[in-house]
Amino acid sequence: MTVRVGIVVFPGSNRDIDAVNALRVAGAEPVILWHESADLEGVAGILLPGGFAYGDYLRAGVIARFSPVMRGVADFAERGGPVLGICNGFQVLAEARLVPGALLRNRGLRFVCRQVTLLPEHLGTPFTRELPDRRPLRMPVAHGEGCYYADEATLDELERDGAVLWRYANPDGSVAGPDDPGNPNGSLRGIAGVRNAAGNVAGLMPHPETAVEEILGSADGLGIIRSLVMSAAEWAATGSITGTRPAHASPAATAAVVGGAA
Repeated sequence: MTVRVGIVVFPGSNRDIDAVNALRVAGAEPVILWHESADLEGVAGILLPGGFAYGDYLRAGVIARFSPVMRGVADFAERGGPVLGICNGFQVLAEARLVPGALLRNRGLRFVCRQVTLLPEHLGTPFTRELPDRRPLRMPVAHGEGCYYADEATLDELERDGAVLWRYANPDGSVAGPDDPGNPNGSLRGIAGVRNAAGNVAGLMPHPETAVEEILGSADGLGIIRSLVMSAAEWAATGSITGTRPAHASPAATAAVVGGAA
């Protein structure tokens, strides 16, 4: 049976259809999870898509965190299931304290919508395991509140624990600092995405779900979506996630594992 991955939909979500397509391209069965229910319908992974949940009133993600579905998401995460938040989904996870840090207004105080370059920081995680190497990835951003912030002690802890998963990069491949052209929002230390302490919940501001096919302008995001799908398949089969893809695993083997998940 194909692994089932839930897509949480709030009033104002607008990247849910992109997420449906991305999961299908990655070999999963997408399952829509409406915000009014805490029932996750037995999915093996969860994706919180982009958009403007509840209109982003008060602050991006702050109302959505109180939705009934987030009780189910928090319980799922506590049990070790893989959860990925993209853009507004990242903001919701941060407001729910499921990932560290906060997303503030962009440094330029304007909505930013453009292609960026993303550097994977670590490969052996549930959300990067299907990336073949640490080469730069091209995908879009589209947000007004994407400036990653945490105090210096927390930032040092994230660095020490390997919890920074992606950073923005300049055209020359260097990490983009808050004022560099490759950093679209002023994020501290160029941080584009992080994970929680347990490693099973992650968020990022760029949109891998809209970069899964060359016809969309880039397929660089597919490895991130496939990583979520593979981790969901592993969690469904074993109740745990190693986050490590065997060195000998071929694309055919990857497809077999996803398709064979319970």
